[in-house]
Amino acid sequence: MTLGFIGLGKMGINLCLSLGEGGHRVIAWNRGEEGRKRGREAGVLVVNDLSELVSTLRPPRIIWLMVSSSGVDPLLRSLVPLLARGDMIIDGGNCYYLETFKRAQFLKKRGIKFLDAGVSGGPSGARRGACIMAGGDKAVYKKILPIIKAAAAPGAYDYFGSHGAGHFVKMVHNGIEYGMMQAIAEGFTLLRIAEVRGKKFKFNLKRIAELYNKRSVIESRLVGWLEGAYDKFGEELRKVSGKVAHTGEGEWTIKTAKKYGVPVKIIDESLKFRKRSSKRATYTGKILSALRNQFGGHAINGK
Repeated sequence: MTLGFIGLGKMGINLCLSLGEGGHRVIAWNRGEEGRKRGREAGVLVVNDLSELVSTLRPPRIIWLMVSSSGVDPLLRSLVPLLARGDMIIDGGNCYYLETFKRAQFLKKRGIKFLDAGVSGGPSGARRGACIMAGGDKAVYKKILPIIKAAAAPGAYDYFGSHGAGHFVKMVHNGIEYGMMQAIAEGFTLLRIAEVRGKKFKFNLKRIAELYNKRSVIESRLVGWLEGAYDKFGEELRKVSGKVAHTGEGEWTIKTAKKYGVPVKIIDESLKFRKRSSKRATYTGKILSALRNQFGGHAINGK
């Protein structure tokens, strides 16, 4: 299949490469020149402007968006006038599900079909097989299933229902991720300072992370990424900031849980910790920043 792809960040470029290797023709565009340059250097077919992207595709067009939540509406205002009835848009970024629903209604009035597809796995998952959570127009999902399969790891995709469902499932996933990361960070902070009768244990934290990740109950990719962070930055994580950046997904999860009267104390406290870290950096925060760097390629300076 042939599709247009908008958004050449770390995730976007790797998805384009995976889709290409899956036998699909990908024509990409990025708003900033730097992203277009990186895409070309990686081997992606990149055009210079949005109108060129649309004109290169044959109707009914398929266009995958991989941009920030704040960038979706401005992009749609520029993109939609260039499209025709029957064209299809896939929103693969992290977006608040209620905003996704509004966008679906906006596009429906113009005859444009829409699918929300939350993508998990970070840049490495985008390159070697992501986990994709879809919602929206089921006919679109069935039509583009070969594209979904090419981007996802074997069996790591599913359709969950009407518009917003995919982004809802991804939103909760990211909220859970906040809590899991916080528990790991707090536990390893305790291991780092533990002592008996005034004498520190001097644990090898990298070795503990490695051992935890060998058939223990808490074996996980996150624990594996912590091992990788210790290997990369050392156990003191000196180059890593204790100030932890945060995006909207955790806050959206908490907001939605309150709406439905569901307690999410662990996720709520995890978000509060990240906000407090901007004023009080800690080793626990260093672990969180290091983990974000390992799975998402995020900066280690807390930004």
